[in-house]
Amino acid sequence: MELQIEKLEKNMAKLTIEVPAEEFSRAVEAAYQKNKNKINIPGFRKGKAPKKMIEQMFGKGVFYEDAANIVIPDAYESALEECGENVVSSPKVDLVQIEEGKPFIFTAEVALKPEVTLGAYKGVQVPKADTAVTEEEIEADLKEQQENSARTVTVEGRPVADGDIAVIDFEGFVDGVPFQGGKGENHSLTIGSHSFIDNFEEQLIGKNAGDSCSVHVTFPEDYQEKSLAGKPAVFEVTVREIKEKQLPELDDEFAGEVSEYDTLDELKEDIRKKLEEKKAEEAKNAREDAAVEAVVAGAQMEIPEAMIETQQRQMADDFAQRLQMQGLTIDQYFQFTGLDYEKLVEEMKPQAERRIRSRLVLEAVAAAEGIAASEEEYEAEIARMAEMYQIEADKVKTLLDESGKKQILEDLAVRKAAEFVTKEAVEAE
Repeated sequence: MELQIEKLEKNMAKLTIEVPAEEFSRAVEAAYQKNKNKINIPGFRKGKAPKKMIEQMFGKGVFYEDAANIVIPDAYESALEECGENVVSSPKVDLVQIEEGKPFIFTAEVALKPEVTLGAYKGVQVPKADTAVTEEEIEADLKEQQENSARTVTVEGRPVADGDIAVIDFEGFVDGVPFQGGKGENHSLTIGSHSFIDNFEEQLIGKNAGDSCSVHVTFPEDYQEKSLAGKPAVFEVTVREIKEKQLPELDDEFAGEVSEYDTLDELKEDIRKKLEEKKAEEAKNAREDAAVEAVVAGAQMEIPEAMIETQQRQMADDFAQRLQMQGLTIDQYFQFTGLDYEKLVEEMKPQAERRIRSRLVLEAVAAAEGIAASEEEYEAEIARMAEMYQIEADKVKTLLDESGKKQILEDLAVRKAAEFVTKEAVEAE
């Protein structure tokens, strides 16, 4: 294999990769063996037609595409090792020469890791955090626990009021025609929650159990189902049942039911401590975010667009995997949101660029300060991963190749660099 490297503008490079003719011929033969059973040639049993006969009928390049797909991955990986450049994007591949009997030549346009010129990264200013817990916050937490402990009881002898739960049957019509998804039975709707469109809920106030009524609404212009966006609709509704929440008294008995404490005062003190811990953790994270953001703002770098695009697609694929773990496919998500893959990728561009900038800057800080992860820190990370995935630590190690270990060590160094700039930061007065 022969390799030529051409440096382009904006941290891009073009790799011209030449694969020997003999290697490409072997790939063509492999493509023929792979596909011959799929090709019918009159006078030959399926899979028995000679390669030359197939090429005469379908063209000499009939196997070239598959042959190229066989050759390119290994040739590209070898080129990456040989060139010694830090490539940070997926390659944009173009074919230059593809003909059996001649060297196979292709180019791969890639982004190179940009150099970072650091500004000030010690003593950057961060906002002063307020971690004090107010009585109002304690009462709000207590109120939430009270709401969670409420009983739902059926109401008789009065109509629907704000805050009630109305159990309804409904069917929606646009221009007198029912639409898909507009029908429901025994649906529990909390009045005032604004979970239904427009002023649907308000129109049920004053109705009694057993009443039927017409509810007039208009779908918003940005409604996800485009065929309904902006259109007026009528819902035929029957109120089956009216329910209300009954809140428990906030007293010592309540404290004993929702916690390990005997008195309401003890419960409040526990809430205060937990809120203080939560605020302290939030303040720590906010301080780190502000410190890193300040260091990034003072640094200079030229990020190639291809690097950002690769990060966007990686983030989109990670998002799809997380959805899958929650039992939702990416296609279902697109159906619910009206997005498609390319729109999702585009939405992730600002976050992708911020992530890249932060990573590059923190790597530069780590290099400038000689920050690296120790073997003990690596072992601790392996133990954490083993616990998270519920497998043995040695099993985690066997699943990691050398590049996997290198990635973990780099991630740990970046984390330590973030802690370093945070520790060195000063709070604004």
